[in-house]
Amino acid sequence: MERRFAIAGTGAYLPKETLSAAQYDALVGLQDGQVARRFGVNQRHRASAEETSSWMAAQAARVALNDAGWAPESLDVIISACGVMEQPIPGTAVLVQRALGLGASGIAAFDVNATCLSFLIAFDRALAGFALGDWRRVLIVSADIASAALDYSDPEASVLFGDGAAAIALEAGGDHQRLAYGFNTYSDAADFCQLEAGGTRVRLDEDIDAFRSKARFKMKGPALFTTTARLFRPFLQTLFEGSGVSIKDVDCVIPHQASRAALDHLIKSTGLPRERTIDVFADVGNLIATSLPFTLDHARRQGRLKPGEISLIIGSSAGVSLGGAVIRW
Repeated sequence: MERRFAIAGTGAYLPKETLSAAQYDALVGLQDGQVARRFGVNQRHRASAEETSSWMAAQAARVALNDAGWAPESLDVIISACGVMEQPIPGTAVLVQRALGLGASGIAAFDVNATCLSFLIAFDRALAGFALGDWRRVLIVSADIASAALDYSDPEASVLFGDGAAAIALEAGGDHQRLAYGFNTYSDAADFCQLEAGGTRVRLDEDIDAFRSKARFKMKGPALFTTTARLFRPFLQTLFEGSGVSIKDVDCVIPHQASRAALDHLIKSTGLPRERTIDVFADVGNLIATSLPFTLDHARRQGRLKPGEISLIIGSSAGVSLGGAVIRW
């Protein structure tokens, strides 16, 4: 179903500290130059203890609100779309609401989660709220601190990721149209990406060593890539079948920055010239759920979202899930 909306403002925040590829070589125990050559990494941003998820999200939110010309009090809802919340209870959206000075406002604030595709789910929920007449102004925030749970003994499961935040201010009506949307999950691959601790199954008081071990992110990289690559082209074909446009009509691809290999496969699968795909992987990396809104903000600030043109927002996530949206600006 076609959905109309407007992006009123966007914002992003990257932590102050950066680690170079050479520093990652030493950190993960590889020879000089291997992180850059094998993984396509130039640098990564790493959050300090003071740069919490909610704090970074609030910084990005203030930029987006200023860009939109909105007062925080004018919001109808704040949706947090993080890969990993700052804490289990209460959710990150509540903490962001408070950080924006809205703690006594009553403005709705809640979280959604689909790991790296959380923004797509929040975006869909926002458009549904517009269609139902429930909301006029929505703020979506994403913030992820991958460095909090990385295992640097596994280069592939660590050097791909960075920390950061992004925010998108959406308004009902407007000239933008979502022409198609898809979200598919294949849970046979659920074990390929895991962060097992932090919920109710792995319990601190039963085995602290097991808890500590399972508080590190683990990824079966080759299996994950093979599964995602096999599913990607059929998913893309189905997505465009209901859009009214062709993949050849896409002017700008806004992808999840999963890995260098994933981006190369995406470009090959679309058949589009490489320059049509927004690529910030080398300097920013995989920001988990923040990746999509961060890349969207980057594309917008580069003037890549021109009226009447077509964009593809696309990505994959742990689960394994594939998600995408076709947008006419």
